[in-house]
Amino acid sequence: MNLRPERSDERVEINLTPLIDVVFLLLIFFMVSTTFDRHARLKVSLPEASAKTSLQQKESLVLTIDAKGNYFINDRQVINQSLDTLKQAITKSIGEDKVMKDVSLVLRADANTPHQAVVRAMDAASQLGLSRLSIATVEAK
Repeated sequence: MNLRPERSDERVEINLTPLIDVVFLLLIFFMVSTTFDRHARLKVSLPEASAKTSLQQKESLVLTIDAKGNYFINDRQVINQSLDTLKQAITKSIGEDKVMKDVSLVLRADANTPHQAVVRAMDAASQLGLSRLSIATVEAK
């Protein structure tokens, strides 16, 4: 007399396909229903930045612009604020024998500098072929 029920060797399987389908549909639903906020709510306070300072490269030229828009290359003042004069001063500071692409330009502008002075400096660097341009900032508090 055997009182135990008969064991079958069939294993119970859980089909995961419907579960994966439901999760996939939920993912699609949330991706479609999410709205992306593209409003420009920027509060710009230059020249502060929270990024950490990076290591300076070997050959760097420091171009400083004061609050009045006067240019200084490695602490020597440029005669006037014209684009041609600025390009000549940068070329003279770098030297004729050095390749422009190897020199990095660090732009240090006062927070109250006119925007045109900064754009003029960046334009001069671009026309001379200086491709390594960085803008110096102070760490935000």
